[in-house]
Amino acid sequence: MVRRIATMALSAAAALPLFVMGPAARAAEQAPPPQLLSCSTSTDGWTGRADCTNNSSQVVAFRAVVVCGFWPDAYGAWVTLNPGGAGWSSATCGGGTGVGSVSWEEG
Repeated sequence: MVRRIATMALSAAAALPLFVMGPAARAAEQAPPPQLLSCSTSTDGWTGRADCTNNSSQVVAFRAVVVCGFWPDAYGAWVTLNPGGAGWSSATCGGGTGVGSVSWEEG
């Protein structure tokens, strides 16, 4: 009986890496496309801003993504940039502790 339990435990432990690696392998297949914009971000404490330049040969849209402390995140307006174009998008935290971080989303 003890031997049977030990065998079952070893079988379960041997199968564990298969379950752990499955989702990781799928995540690698769904990696986001590389970013096409060169951007810098700034904040004054309540408003976050993303300034971007399109260095690609295609039209690209982006928006600012502002993480607000203890408040819902804020998203700027979508801005469309032609090849070689530059622009900015900003969003303001409506409360909480202000801006925690600023990034941008391409889409």
